[in-house]
Amino acid sequence: MEKKDKGRKRIVGLRLTAGEYGELEKNWKRSTIRKLSEYVRRLLFGQSFTVFTRDQSKDELLAEMALLRRELNAIGVNFNQAVHRLNMLDHSPQMREWVRRFEHDKERYFVAVESIQARLKMMSSAWLR
Repeated sequence: MEKKDKGRKRIVGLRLTAGEYGELEKNWKRSTIRKLSEYVRRLLFGQSFTVFTRDQSKDELLAEMALLRRELNAIGVNFNQAVHRLNMLDHSPQMREWVRRFEHDKERYFVAVESIQARLKMMSSAWLR
């Protein structure tokens, strides 16, 4: 019995301008296909493939949430340090200074939480349109 050779042995050369190649590469990178040659073959023969789509509003939400998370984390670290110092205090003047700093951090925390609520409300209303 003779084996059928299914290996690809034929080469098709194709010249593209820089702009054409850039467009081809951009579309290929948005797809789930790993190799450019496979992407071109599927395009050429009309075979289907999956393309990633991105929702810009979700990307913006993720960026905003990352910033807010960093801010809240910094405030949490400050609270943790303040409580640690409170446990080590044994003098009244130090206690007054801690309370003053605590009030400042508390105000920053509430402003950050209000900012989070306002941004989430704005983004959810934009998604509902």
